[in-house]
Amino acid sequence: MTDDDRIAIVGLACRVPGAEGPAEFWANLTAGTDAVRRFSATELTAAGLPAETANDASFVPAFGRLAGLTDFDAALFGYSAADAALLDPQHRLFLEVAWWALEDGGYGRPDPETQIGVFAGCAANRYLRHHLLGNPAVQPAGSLPEDWDDLLAGGTCDYLPSRVAYALDLTGPAVAVQTSCSSSLVSVCQAAQSLLDYRCDLAIAGGAAVVSTRQIGYRHRPGGTLAADGACRPYDADASGQVFGNGAGAVLLKRLADAVEDDDHIYGVLAGWAVNNDGADRAGFTAPGVTGQAAVVAEALAAAGWQPTDVGFVEGHGSGTAIGDALEIQSLTRAFRMHTDRSGYCVLGSVKSGIGNLDAAAGVIGLIKAVLAVRHGVIPGTLHFRRPHRDVDLAATPFVVTATEQKWAGPRRAGVSSFGLGGTNAHVLVEEPPVRPAADGGPPWALLPLSAAGPRALRQLAGRLVEHLDTGSDRSLTDAAYNLATGRRRLPHRAAVVARDRSGAVAALRSLATGSEPEEARVVGPVPADAPAELGDRAAEWLRGGEVPATAGRRVPLPGYPFQRDRHWIEPAGPAPLTGVRP
Repeated sequence: MTDDDRIAIVGLACRVPGAEGPAEFWANLTAGTDAVRRFSATELTAAGLPAETANDASFVPAFGRLAGLTDFDAALFGYSAADAALLDPQHRLFLEVAWWALEDGGYGRPDPETQIGVFAGCAANRYLRHHLLGNPAVQPAGSLPEDWDDLLAGGTCDYLPSRVAYALDLTGPAVAVQTSCSSSLVSVCQAAQSLLDYRCDLAIAGGAAVVSTRQIGYRHRPGGTLAADGACRPYDADASGQVFGNGAGAVLLKRLADAVEDDDHIYGVLAGWAVNNDGADRAGFTAPGVTGQAAVVAEALAAAGWQPTDVGFVEGHGSGTAIGDALEIQSLTRAFRMHTDRSGYCVLGSVKSGIGNLDAAAGVIGLIKAVLAVRHGVIPGTLHFRRPHRDVDLAATPFVVTATEQKWAGPRRAGVSSFGLGGTNAHVLVEEPPVRPAADGGPPWALLPLSAAGPRALRQLAGRLVEHLDTGSDRSLTDAAYNLATGRRRLPHRAAVVARDRSGAVAALRSLATGSEPEEARVVGPVPADAPAELGDRAAEWLRGGEVPATAGRRVPLPGYPFQRDRHWIEPAGPAPLTGVRP
């Protein structure tokens, strides 16, 4: 592929077990944090789990719990409290990560002329199934439909991308992708192709999954796919099955040539991708197929023009099921052996070991991990791995699996696999971004325009900017000012900071962050006496609800908007079932 055929990743966002955002997610990965929660008997009782269930030998009290699942910033996205309580929590999660991904890329305030597409998938609406349908408690939260059709309208997976497009006023293609666990990575492939076909200028791609609304565990069934002990052990000899989790993730994509021309911040580059299906060449509809998985990897490599020896890391599907993992290693080996006899040079891992299987969101979370690994030159270990799968001669394959962190050897190129129940496979190849030219020196003074939906969020945004500017010597005040002026939505509560340097900006922002609740919607820090007069005028215009002109600067990641989440949740009418992976 040439630059004209490759896709830049210019924004990242996620909410996963143990982390709210890519930075915290990466910190957990490199620290070897196991974010799958194991619940004590006291916690299970507090969660309302009947004692007979908790004491049942088949019940496994482990789950990739997502903090704040019941909560949502309804007003920011235009929902009443009643409507928010009826909204699928998967839709709520993806609204947030889509907003953050745009902000992270510096496109949080899209140009009306820019076509931004949304490609996304989610899991089944278990909240509707187990909390709303037939529940008398729904009556106070909104009108009770005669036959529940009103609840179904707009509440299924089909409407996830169009809901985001409506809420954020995005006019590119809005396409739902439903391929089970591979949904979000297939969404990435669809978005990348749409960009190459010039159907849109930017694309949000990803997915969300709420596999369980109770988030406290599951019933283990002998011969099933769930782990007997609550630990996910990808590619390990003692793997007994998978553990699920809740979460969401999104990436913001742009044609590489355009991203370079626009001097965007680029996390990594999609060099090739492929999607296929196993067809009938497998043991059954729910069984994976070696031929199909091998073919999708080979096709992605061919599309990128890469050799298997170019790939130093594969973020595998790796769900921790004995048969699935063995077949995956077999298929990867078959694809790589088409062009190399080398063994033991490519690290194979799976993020599911530390957060669980995030179902429809699993693929994009694996991609975010791979992008961060390529960016930082570090490959995180796969938790719980001790010795290779018994049915695989790992030493005879190109792959190694390790529980410890590895430094990258050679060019930073990675593959990401995601396989869906039913046989739809996706594989994506990621590489380092081109070197970004050094920035020119910025102006001696900067105006930071802040806005939020309320005073509390405004203070929290100021606090996040303090942490951002005060914790890195490479953090540019000029770039922060540029992104706040051009890459953020205009919200009613505003503040402006005028500063000569980072230390001055940090001091003013800290004062705003720790201040008391303002009586008026708009506040401003003091403008230094020696600041250029036009900056004071621009700050005043900003506070009156006007605009500030864009100054010099470049798109860089800044802390995301601090959503003000309140509880919008209807409890089920009776005990929710704990069969399989349901609530």
